[in-house]
Amino acid sequence: MSERVTNSVDFYQGNNPQDLIRQYGSPLYVYNERVFREKCKTMKTLCPYSGFRVNYAIKANSNLTLMAIALEEGLKADVSSAGEIVAALAAGYKADDLFFIANNISEDEMKFAIDKNVILSVDSLSQLETYGRINRGGKIAVRFNTGIGGGHHEKVVTGGDDTKFGILTAYVPEVKALLSKYELQLVGINHHIGSQFAQELYIDGVVTLLNIAREFDTLEFVDFGGGFYIPYHKQDGEKAFDLKPVGKSLAEHMQKFSAQYGKELVCMIEPGRFIAAECGVLLGTVHAVKKLGAVNYAGTDMGFSVFARPTLYDSHHDVEVYRDGEITGAEVLVNIVGNQCESGDYIANKRLLPPLKERDVLGVLDTGAYGFSMSSQYNHRQRPAEVLIRVDGSVKLIRRRETYEEMLVNMQGL
Repeated sequence: MSERVTNSVDFYQGNNPQDLIRQYGSPLYVYNERVFREKCKTMKTLCPYSGFRVNYAIKANSNLTLMAIALEEGLKADVSSAGEIVAALAAGYKADDLFFIANNISEDEMKFAIDKNVILSVDSLSQLETYGRINRGGKIAVRFNTGIGGGHHEKVVTGGDDTKFGILTAYVPEVKALLSKYELQLVGINHHIGSQFAQELYIDGVVTLLNIAREFDTLEFVDFGGGFYIPYHKQDGEKAFDLKPVGKSLAEHMQKFSAQYGKELVCMIEPGRFIAAECGVLLGTVHAVKKLGAVNYAGTDMGFSVFARPTLYDSHHDVEVYRDGEITGAEVLVNIVGNQCESGDYIANKRLLPPLKERDVLGVLDTGAYGFSMSSQYNHRQRPAEVLIRVDGSVKLIRRRETYEEMLVNMQGL
């Protein structure tokens, strides 16, 4: 029963998690190419609108191999920094494939995008003025805050009053004034309401953003963001949402708008989590077990420098147990914690699992998005390796484990 989720999709395709740990070290990010490609295809065919475009949000997982696969599947890319532009170009993307959705960036980073011919979106009047000053007559996009926000945690809500993102609709006249002042061509508008929200909110956002689009006559595209829901509670029977009604509604709104606008605009979305999350499992090892009062603890090598989402967002991830021998014993409540010197360092709390032992291998599910990409060297812990289970079942190392020497290479002694 412990492996029922990964078994149900044949995630490991004949590979043994313990053997993967033995070969590539612990902890280890494991990705399944077939699952990743399936998610790309699901998004690519989501919306029956001829101008529909999917931008893979590479902040979710910027491994070059996965980005290249997304490109093979016909996806473009959403980037959020100059570094992500560099990574996307290295993966094979062209400048026209990229949309840079920026937040509070420097003039140097703006100039970097301009020099690379990457379309940039700004989300404040201040940044729009800066862009106009350094690139008079250029093409630009603007991120609006439509007043609609939602998400599984307050830290991932990116629309509405209590967020740092976007220009309020009330400032449309000021946007127009700055566009005129610097002779800028507004080619696109965009917004993002959050992650893991109710689907109805997404369509509400579509309607609101298209109402803003009517204020401008030079647009080439509108971008409605991503954040589509995935089921993180699979062990409890949680199922994925049917996104087809969202795609159908999106197409209907775009077709109606384009007819009124006088030309067909490109309709963009930017899913990252939906594409990458379920293709990934984080494997780690139990190194210590103990009981403090009534609480059972399993101490692992999966600290928040390896996987930060539970600590940052109180996020839930299902956990599987892999053992060379038979897994026996009545389930007990256990807290699975990491090896960082912080009380908030945990993977899962109060989970019913069989009694764990040292050297058990644990699999943290749905960690392909915002897993490695948010990892760090805190406590001078090495960032883990990443491997890809190919469609044919073979395993490819796509990022080797960091060495201690590499962690020190950019530091200077006295």
